[in-house]
Amino acid sequence: EPSNTYVKVVYGQPYKRDREIFGDLVPYGEVWRTGANEATELTTTNDIVFAGQELTAGTYTLFSIPREGPQWTVILNSELGQWGSFDYSDSSDVLRADVPAMDKQATTEAFTVQFGELEQDSTNIVMQWDQKVVKIPVEFVSSSNTNSP
Repeated sequence: EPSNTYVKVVYGQPYKRDREIFGDLVPYGEVWRTGANEATELTTTNDIVFAGQELTAGTYTLFSIPREGPQWTVILNSELGQWGSFDYSDSSDVLRADVPAMDKQATTEAFTVQFGELEQDSTNIVMQWDQKVVKIPVEFVSSSNTNSP
């Protein structure tokens, strides 16, 4: 049976506005709210595999650590309702994972979080801003592991 999982990402949308984004406005190697204003939140109605790690259904704050190289670290944290990353505490981290980060030619003016194409039981959460694309693989666990007749 296919999964009936609903995944939602709520985020503030900052704009580039001719600014140097990564390595300047958003420093490398530091925890970022992954958007503007309130920290970004991810909700899943069923258990999923998020960036290769099992994640229990629920709502989490999504932080990231941008890096210059080909990987960023993504963090899911259980403290909700945070403003930015000012009160971030790694003691509330639920998971941390490294995910692929790529440079692209075109510039994305507004930070966007979208879901890639659904293939079988998996997709990617695709984050884009400026000339950076970051992909978080997500797998859906089917509702039953037994084959229906």
